[in-house]
This record gives sequence, C-alpha cells and structure tokens, in this order.
Amino acid sequence: MVSPTPLQAFSGVQKAPTKTSKQTLVDGEKMTGAQALIRALEDLGVQDVFGIPGGAILPVYHQIHDDTKFRFVLMRHEQGAGHAAEGYAVATGRVGVCIVTSGPGATNMVTPIADANMDSVPLVVISGQVGIDSIGTDAFQEADTVGITYPVVKHSYLVTDAQDIPRVLAEAHYIARSGRPGPVVVDVSKTAQVGEMYYSWPQKMILPGYNPTTKPHGHVLREAAKLFEQSYRPVLYVGGGAMRSNAGAQVKQLADLTDSPIVTTLPARGIVPDSDPKVLGMLGMHGTLAATAATQKCDLLVAIGARFDDRVTGKMEAFAPAARVIHIDIDPAEIGKRRQPDVPIVGDVAEVLDALNAEIKRGQAIRGATNLKPWWNLINSWREKYPMKYDEETPDGTLSPQWVVEELSRQAAPSTIWVSGVGQHQMWASQLIDFENPHSWISSGGLGTMGFGLPAAIGARVGSARDFGGKKPVWLIDGDGSFQMTSEELAAAFIDNAPVKIAILNNSVYGMVRQWQTLFYDQHYSQTSIQDGENTEDIINVPDFVKLAEAYSCVGIRARTQDEARAAIKRANEINDRPVLIDFRVYKDAMVWPMVAAGQSNDTVTYKPGVQPLLHNDGPDSGSDSNADEPQNDTGKPAVADGTTTAGKTEE
Repeated sequence: MVSPTPLQAFSGVQKAPTKTSKQTLVDGEKMTGAQALIRALEDLGVQDVFGIPGGAILPVYHQIHDDTKFRFVLMRHEQGAGHAAEGYAVATGRVGVCIVTSGPGATNMVTPIADANMDSVPLVVISGQVGIDSIGTDAFQEADTVGITYPVVKHSYLVTDAQDIPRVLAEAHYIARSGRPGPVVVDVSKTAQVGEMYYSWPQKMILPGYNPTTKPHGHVLREAAKLFEQSYRPVLYVGGGAMRSNAGAQVKQLADLTDSPIVTTLPARGIVPDSDPKVLGMLGMHGTLAATAATQKCDLLVAIGARFDDRVTGKMEAFAPAARVIHIDIDPAEIGKRRQPDVPIVGDVAEVLDALNAEIKRGQAIRGATNLKPWWNLINSWREKYPMKYDEETPDGTLSPQWVVEELSRQAAPSTIWVSGVGQHQMWASQLIDFENPHSWISSGGLGTMGFGLPAAIGARVGSARDFGGKKPVWLIDGDGSFQMTSEELAAAFIDNAPVKIAILNNSVYGMVRQWQTLFYDQHYSQTSIQDGENTEDIINVPDFVKLAEAYSCVGIRARTQDEARAAIKRANEINDRPVLIDFRVYKDAMVWPMVAAGQSNDTVTYKPGVQPLLHNDGPDSGSDSNADEPQNDTGKPAVADGTTTAGKTEE
C-alpha cells in the first residue's frame, strides 16, 4: 500500500463544511481562529515573535494589538525572520516563533527551517494558507507548504478547522522543544483563521507514539563505564546535542572523573570554558591540531550529542580507526547512522551523563581511576608544538583577519554572545575567540547558511534584552559576502532597538570558495571577486558598508590599520543605543589553517602549508615528530579527494 504524499493528502481535504462537522463543543470563550491563535501563543508563554504579514495570514495579524502579551519584531524578509527566531532560541533556550504568509512567504522560510532542522533548534513556524475551497486549485499565493517543508521539519500540520488551533499550537510548541529539538510547521488555512470556535486552556495534546526516551537503561551505563576502565586514550567528542541539553556541567564532571580531553563540534563551542585545561577546541576540517590528532589516536571515543558529521570525521572509514565508540544521543535515528557504536545510549544527554557519572564513581571507588599521564603528555606535546598561529603581517599591508578576531575577543565583555555568518570568518571565530560560557556562540553549522549572521544576531539581541536585561552584548562576525545576503535586516535592528555590533571581515571575495579555488582549482578565481572592499584607487566599492550602515541610521566605521581597528572596537563597545558596523579591510588571500581536505582522512590534516604532522607520527605512543616540519610537496597543498567539488554557498 502506498502512503499518500502531502500533496495527495491535500486533495482529500474536505472542501466545505457539512452538517456533521458543525461545532458541538460550547465550553469556553467564543472567538475566531485568528483570535485563538494569538491567545494560544500568549498562554504558551511566548514572549517574542518574528515575522512579516501578508494576505493569507492577515486575520491573525489583525488580532495583534498594543496590549498583546508578546513582542512582535517586524523583519524585512521571511528568511531573516526565521534566522532571527533561531538566534533567539539558541541564546535563550526558548522556542523561536515566526508568523508568515502563504506562498512566497512560506517558501522564503524553507532555508531557516532546514537550518534549524540540521542544528536541532526549536522553532515553530506559523504560515498562512488559502481557504480550504482553494487548496489544490493554484490559487493566488498558494503553495503546498507542508509538502515543500516535509523533508526538513520535525513535524508539520495543516489546520483547516478553527477549533483545532489551540491544541495544534500546544502540540507544536511541545514537539519543537522536547526530545531532539527541531522546527515544526503549522500551516493555517484562512478558513480556520476566520472560522468561529470555543477557546479553552490548557489543551489536551493528542500525540500517540511520540514519547522521546530521556532516561538511559542501566545495563548500557555499566557497559560504558567498563569501557572507560579499559581505556588509556579516551576522548569526549561533544556536539550540539549536549548544548541543547544544557549539559555543560555534566560534561565537565565526566572529563574530570575520567581525566578525558574534550573536543567539540562547531555548535558546542563554549559548553565547557576554553580556559579549562581539558578543552582541546574544535576538531575536524578546520579544528585545532591537538583536537583532531587526539581523536585520531584515541582508543575510546565518547560521542555526546554529536552526529559524526562529515566536516568532523573526514573520510569516515579512517576516522578514529582504533577507537571503541560510546554514542549518547536522544535521537535513536542518529545511533549507528554513520559509525556503529560499541555501546549505544539513547537518552537526554544531561540525564545520561548524570547516571553515567554516578556509575563511574561507583566503579572508581572499588577499582580506582586509570592513569592517563602518558596520554596527556602526548596531547600536550601537540598543543605546544602546533598552537593556533597565523601571520600578523600581510603582503599588501591590510589587516590580518585572524588578528581582528583576536582583538575583538580581547576587548569583549566576558558575557558577550558571539554570532557568525558562514565562511572563513566563521572558522576563525571558532578557532580564536575565547569561549567561556555556554550559549555564547550562535552559528549555522549543518546547513552552512550564508546570510544567517545578521538576523540571528538580532534575534540573540532581542533574547538578551528579554532574559538578561541587555547585559549580554551581541557581536556579529561576518564576511562581506555573507552579510550582503540579509543586509536589509539592518532596518529591523535599528527600528526594533536591537543594537548589535557588527564586524565585517571585508576581503572583497567569497573567502572560503577562493581558498578552495587556490588549493584545488588551479587558482582559477571564477566568480568569487565581489568588489566591495578593494584597496585600490581604480575600483569603486559596491556597496560602501559605512554609507550603507548610515543609510539605516546605524553607526558605520572603517578600519584599515591595527590602531584604527583597536579604536573602532573600543568605540563600538561604548555605543548601546543603535547598531554599529565596522568595515575591517583584511587580506583577501588569508587562509584558514589547520585544514583537512574534503573527503580525506583526518590523518592528512595540514597544520600549515607543507606541514602534515600525523602522516609522520608512527603511533599514539610517539611523543616526538622529527619529520613533521618537512615539506610534503612543492606547493604545500593538502591532498585533494577524488571528485572534490566546490560547495557553493555553504563554503563562502
């Protein structure tokens, strides 16, 4: 039997009410579906909503008044609304909520929905839909929103009856935040919005079969504790799922109990403070040498809320080849998806680690802890020999982008929330900022969405004002290419009083794509020069970012030298009544190192051109690396995987 597709399901929607479908429930307050939608959001405790109005959702917008209990933030593009809700959700731990119209309004939300799905961000997207008589007729601004978003949502609803609205919103909010968080789409037909219903609260949810596992089974905990006892080279590989679970304290306790190093994925930066000596930083394609090397040489890999992403693992069959694996994840679909674990543990990361730490303590009370001094001697030798370094001086006298990122970190308040776009600047931010607090780093990880940065920073700043009295400043580190994809949201940042601070690392090119073209495509720079920050007299820069900022009533500053950069950052930190944008003119051919070429083994990691330490390290017990600094080839380029291609927007 073939299950109906979402579009086929639409064709089965009842076109007009019949006598048997009349409202029979009379308990509650009589109102329209649109009024019920607003009331349900208020009763759910939603305090901030992002969006843009349109025809098919106008009945709902008609019910938003000055006395509505949530703040509405009017964005300038639906994609911006979605990313703002994501930034808000990550910064606050709340569910991000958007309200948009049908057709193009909903399709513009597809990218943020997919982004939230990849990064497990709790999102409720409410979209308008044409009336039920028009569904399937190609009516004006009709789109199969449920069908279009079906592959990239956690769950979705098409609401055709006003009476269903409160229950559906209660379910959507619960589904978005529970289990593995994710986006939920609620597509509300105009018929349901204008129809009458009887409102009551709370609503009884109808979710048969949806019972996320949070608590681990005892036998797998004992098996996991036994693997720790047998390990002499453990590594805790911590992902975004641990951050979503607020499990920073539990991760640190596990690391301290077992004396294990911590390596993180991009979304997990800051889950344990960088100042903790057990934190080795990010691993993978652009991770620290110590983090990547430790993972490759470990004998026990403990994946904690991580999904073995290809940017982390490189060539999967060569990833941590000698390691036994414990995989902890609340989503059973992730267990064994890319690497079969020796001990699979399904459950909420915080709850699992609480139980696992207790089990390990019991075992250590009887048998004592394992001596891992040789393992740490090797790790520390990697740290000392291969620290995160860069050339501060550039051939053309422009700023080093890495230096700019470090200076931003040096001058920032400890409570700063950092947001990035996607590209080289994103990697430098992850490598060089000192992250001392969880939920202080917001970036598009799995989808790699250019244009994510500015709206996400606005959402984070709205969340900072809501939950922290604005005492957590928000810095956006963005690229000139990434920034221009959603730069119109400067209007929302100013008008809605979200004084974000923006650092544009302006190299006048799509930086990560140019890096790949340099290394893998014969230095053929096809369509990567965008001429918005050239440091030559004969090129007109379009746009002029300082004038662009000023056009939106923001403060614009340009910095070409280190002295100008220091002064600009200091000034930006002192301005809190409007957004500030700094146009840092940086070197266009600066590259992100270390690097593992796409599809290659992490053993091929290039620390800097000509230096591939792990190819000359004979084994995990070798603390010396006498040949590590010898050039690998004439160009110093890392090996290229067969069939490697550029990755377009995800690589800027």
